[in-house]
Amino acid sequence: MLEAVNNFFTAFGASVVVPIMIFVIALFLKVRPKTAMMSAFYAGVGLTGFGWIITEFTPVVTKIIKQMVDNTGIKLPVVDIGWQAGSLASFGSTVGLSFFVFGLIFELIIFALGITKVFMASNLWNNFGLMIWGTMAYYVTHNFWLSLGLSFFMLLYTLILAEVQADRWSDYYGVKNATVSSLHNIEQTIPAIILDPLWNLLGFNKVKMTPAYFKNKLGVFGEPTTLGALLGLIIGILGNINDLGTVKAWGQILQFAIQLSAVMTIFPLVTGVFAKAFSPLAEEIDKNRKKEVVEEGKEIDAVHDKKRWFLGVDDGVGYGEPATIISGVILIPIMVLIAFVLPGNRTLPVVDLISLPFMVESIVAITRGNILKVIANGIVWFSLGLYASSWLGTVYTGAVSHYGAAIPAGVVLITSFNLMARPLNALVFAAFISQNPLWIGLCIVVYLVLLYVLRRYRSQIWTYLNKMADKNAGFSGSADKIEY
Repeated sequence: MLEAVNNFFTAFGASVVVPIMIFVIALFLKVRPKTAMMSAFYAGVGLTGFGWIITEFTPVVTKIIKQMVDNTGIKLPVVDIGWQAGSLASFGSTVGLSFFVFGLIFELIIFALGITKVFMASNLWNNFGLMIWGTMAYYVTHNFWLSLGLSFFMLLYTLILAEVQADRWSDYYGVKNATVSSLHNIEQTIPAIILDPLWNLLGFNKVKMTPAYFKNKLGVFGEPTTLGALLGLIIGILGNINDLGTVKAWGQILQFAIQLSAVMTIFPLVTGVFAKAFSPLAEEIDKNRKKEVVEEGKEIDAVHDKKRWFLGVDDGVGYGEPATIISGVILIPIMVLIAFVLPGNRTLPVVDLISLPFMVESIVAITRGNILKVIANGIVWFSLGLYASSWLGTVYTGAVSHYGAAIPAGVVLITSFNLMARPLNALVFAAFISQNPLWIGLCIVVYLVLLYVLRRYRSQIWTYLNKMADKNAGFSGSADKIEY
């Protein structure tokens, strides 16, 4: 059965499987068949568009980054070759495939029981982020049930973090009752909340670094298209710093500036199409919720509504939002530099640097697009992530090579900056592979405490996060959120 599932997913891919899932979910939510069909088509078109853009842009930006690395003389043994190898390996392992099948059933059960308010099943494709950790644990321990249990446990705390930031994400990205819920891009909720008082103390909340402010103050130079060209120019120069006297170098610099400008112009358009896949579902959730509230004779208050629930959507919905993509692109050269100067780091981020906009979405939503805070949080958390990735290099390389992905020639150890540069996930992974009941039990106890706090104080948490977001200069309510 597991082999049949693997063959099915391999044959059809995410651009077909995800739309089918969305169509089924839409019908389940009593969305009209015509609307459900269009939602499914938009999902397929959006995923295909993302794939085309990233496939074309990744080799270009990777080449520039490699040149930046060569110019700095960085020699690090653990090389980031992108998340795709980890995804392939997770579908090649028994543990990974078992979670793909039974994890989906589990997601439906815990949603039905009210353990989570996030309908994770609609984000089926991103389950590979959970599967790879179970695959790695099985490679180390050869304990099937422990490894499968790790993936299930990671799902549980992922849903807690997804629900904590759900109201903010939904408000900022303009998709009602939706939230991102992939393990590899949800951890940043932690530093975004914990470190915010520190950034305010340093005055970061008073700095008006937002797309809306850039557009108002800089005019045409504040447009994402122009900012993309300027950022591309800067990164291109850094990648050709030793050859600025040659025509070839300037040809590459200017081409990259236009290419990045194109990505920052086109990606929001594709994002808008992709968002249309989830909007009818999210609106149906909102419609049903309002109907129930009216029938009960109560006032509609989304923050305090205990019956409110969220649709898990793909991170691609937010990738093209201006603050998100600008912050992610700015972090590219910063993380290369940090990898070079960070004591004890062994990881060289390369291919997955293009995923940085995905990796900062939660931070962007929680800080309401304060680019300075996003960059500061990213520097702190992803620097810790470099240590996690360095430690996991041997395990990840072994698991990926064992379960079906080829290692590039000349590379000793590999990693995925997007999947493995995760401090929290690395700690939980360490606890489980120790096979020590004390450490595993501690993880479970912490989860249960957090679940209790979330269930009892969810509205207070959301109110706090909204007030926290409003403290940033230049904001008033949700005036600066993106509308698709």
